Amino acid sequence: MTRRLQEATEEAMLSGGSAGRRAVEDAGFSEELKEKLLSKLADANFRHEYSSAFTEKDLTSAAGEGTRHIATSTPWTGEEHTADAVLRMLDDANKPLKPELRGKFQPPVVDPRVKRTAAVPPRQRALNARDRASFYAGMGMKEDKGLSDKEREEMKSLFRSRFEPVARVMPSTPSGLAALANDHIENAIARGQFKNIARGKGVELDLNRSNPYVDTTEYLMNRIIQRQDIVPPWIDKQQELSKAADALRSRLRADWKRHAARMIAAKGGSLEEQMARAEQYAAAERVYNPRQVAGKAVDAAGQDAGQPGEQDLGPLPRPFRDPDWEKAEHAYLKLSIEQLNALTRSYNLMAPELAKKPYYNLQRELDACFADVAPLIAKEIKDRATGPRATSRLSSKPPPFTGEGIMGSLGGKDSVKIHDSRAQPYGFKEWWNDVWKK
Repeated sequence: MTRRLQEATEEAMLSGGSAGRRAVEDAGFSEELKEKLLSKLADANFRHEYSSAFTEKDLTSAAGEGTRHIATSTPWTGEEHTADAVLRMLDDANKPLKPELRGKFQPPVVDPRVKRTAAVPPRQRALNARDRASFYAGMGMKEDKGLSDKEREEMKSLFRSRFEPVARVMPSTPSGLAALANDHIENAIARGQFKNIARGKGVELDLNRSNPYVDTTEYLMNRIIQRQDIVPPWIDKQQELSKAADALRSRLRADWKRHAARMIAAKGGSLEEQMARAEQYAAAERVYNPRQVAGKAVDAAGQDAGQPGEQDLGPLPRPFRDPDWEKAEHAYLKLSIEQLNALTRSYNLMAPELAKKPYYNLQRELDACFADVAPLIAKEIKDRATGPRATSRLSSKPPPFTGEGIMGSLGGKDSVKIHDSRAQPYGFKEWWNDVWKK
């Protein structure tokens, strides 16, 4: 019982924190037991703080380097240390060499002795000073002969810039930095440093080449794909799907525009009445079936200024529909939508998540077609009424009447030439003789 009570007390001390320690102190234990428990608590804290050292001490000599590194490493706390993050970024930027290619570090040999410069004799120093003085005097800085005035001014400005203090006050504003840069550029131009510069096409810098966040293998693969004009398979499938959808939509809109213009014009009335009727249907279409542009419905307030408003057209009828036309085209449109959905399904299987497309719906495509074509029907009616009529290429005008009758038309008009030959005809007998002669 005493042993169990001691173990419970130790557990409370180790896991209870300050509350457990306070409970032990208030429980009325003896001083000896308190010191024993507190020493065990300090020993546990010390072992927890230096757990890696104790782990390394307990390892056998047969443990490898990897085992020792794992055993003595810091436990994962959920956050990456700065040193580990920097090391990982350096390894990503510059891949380390293989172990067999690495060499052993050899510290450079350092000579601790103080090196003295070679002593120059006084005669040599005097000669050097005389040469420099003669060079300065030979430039003609203080004489009338030598350099011209312009060259002398350039030389003075060059010497003046050389003896200017290096530590200058740098401007802190963008305009000051621009002025300083322009000053340096003008000085370089005056010194002729921009002469004889090779001109040609600018060098294209590839920033992804030195990007530490782009994998080298991925960069090389993308570069090969770009140079060879290779596209992923899902891009080809996307183009095929877009072409099929555009073809279906263009054909659907052309057929409906032609049919709607004919049906509205067939109700009779003058051209103005037919166009007004078509505009009423277009206004009703904008109210009951607005167009969808960039995911938003375009209402009647967002229409063009040139189109008449709904108030000017009076009471609006229902949007123009033809159930017979829809019934006749339903089989074809349904089959086309199924083919588009099959292409979409195969495209979504190979495309990335962000590039996947939704499936097509027949009623949604019809509503979009009606909304897009309704404003164009009035113009189509006008073009059909005022435009030139197209003639069929298969029709031909009847031949003019010549008065020769049926026999004259059946008989030939051209003169016929008959060739008469007196030679012996070539028949079966002649062919038989020719065969056996061979």
